[in-house]
Amino acid sequence: MSSVVRPRGPLPPKVYWRRRLIVLAILVLIIVVLVIVFIPRGGAGPESTQSTGMETTGPLATPVPTATAGGVCDPSRIAITADTDKTEYAAGELPQLWFTLENKTSQPCTIEVGSTDSTFAVSSPSGSGDEIYWTTADCASAEAAQPVTVTLKPGIPEESQKVSWPRARSTPGDCTLTEPQVGADGASFDFRVTLDGLSATKRIYLY
Repeated sequence: MSSVVRPRGPLPPKVYWRRRLIVLAILVLIIVVLVIVFIPRGGAGPESTQSTGMETTGPLATPVPTATAGGVCDPSRIAITADTDKTEYAAGELPQLWFTLENKTSQPCTIEVGSTDSTFAVSSPSGSGDEIYWTTADCASAEAAQPVTVTLKPGIPEESQKVSWPRARSTPGDCTLTEPQVGADGASFDFRVTLDGLSATKRIYLY
């Protein structure tokens, strides 16, 4: 009978069988490892992608935040403040206007800033109703403005760019007029900012 079936040697047959089983087990393990490494698994083909937290709908599309990025901000959980460099301005001093956003949640979120529905406006609270003196909606570049997606981190205030009000009335298509200037003897004006459903107002006084 062949030595493959009945091992020959000075040692008991069971020793040789044990050695053969060990060698066979090693060969099977090697084959399994090669199969795992070289054979693609389902869902890992060349067209599959791995989420990075931001997804796009095209090569030039604005990134759309996924749940891992915190998603789009809930306006009810965002605090907005209308800010100025002073509350009282002497004759000839130009108010600097901006706003601050703060995320009141525990997760980051995104919000669009600079769209056509985001405006600064200065109005007079005196007289019959609010009279708008100046607004960025009159700016010639307002229609061409491209919104910017801003990520708000929890509890960290983010300030917008400052805008100078020339203390003059704006007209449709022009918000840069410098004459005639308004305000005297402590006249009050309200600076109001609106952004994506949010709004805030601050009162200032001009001399």
